[in-house]
Amino acid sequence: MKIGIIGAGHIGGTLTRRLRALGHQVTVANSRGPQTLTDLVAETGAEAATADEAAKTGEVVIVSVPLRAVPDLPAEAFTGKIVIDTNNYYPQRDGHIASIDAKRATSSRWVADLLPGARVVKAFNTIYADHLMQLGRPPDRRDRIALPVAGDDAEAKRIVMGLVEELGFDPVDAGSLDDSWRQEPETPVYGSDRDATGVREGLAAAKL
Repeated sequence: MKIGIIGAGHIGGTLTRRLRALGHQVTVANSRGPQTLTDLVAETGAEAATADEAAKTGEVVIVSVPLRAVPDLPAEAFTGKIVIDTNNYYPQRDGHIASIDAKRATSSRWVADLLPGARVVKAFNTIYADHLMQLGRPPDRRDRIALPVAGDDAEAKRIVMGLVEELGFDPVDAGSLDDSWRQEPETPVYGSDRDATGVREGLAAAKL
């Protein structure tokens, strides 16, 4: 699969490494330009590009930049794309976003509103990067970690859940983008490395 990754930090860099190791064709971009990705490209064989190029190239595009940077992305380039939003909202880093603070929108709904032509799915926001790198397990392992996946588009969500499975984690359907607050920071599933049953229980126990 052709995958664009925008953001080469902890999660974006880890997904570049893992997805390349699985044989996917990865194009990666960051805010500082392709020339700053030399080491990651040499390590993984990914292709460095601009954000616009990564979005246009990928069948699936992973957005792994601070939430405050999403308004600067080339929204038109995401039209028709499956977009995986790995972000979390941290006001101390992102500044205050009124609709999220007032709980009128989840952070992923806010992203989807900024990328109106995209099919946004929230995933990979609950796991630490080093665990994402090291703790993928075969399907028959009892210690397999589960990851919640939320989105409005059933086909997009199915494809993202397939990637989660391929990376060695159990995907759990977490509902719509409007339900995705249940997997955001300060909820039971955030950073907790639960199994599938535990993730379902954690999602159900989450409180606004």
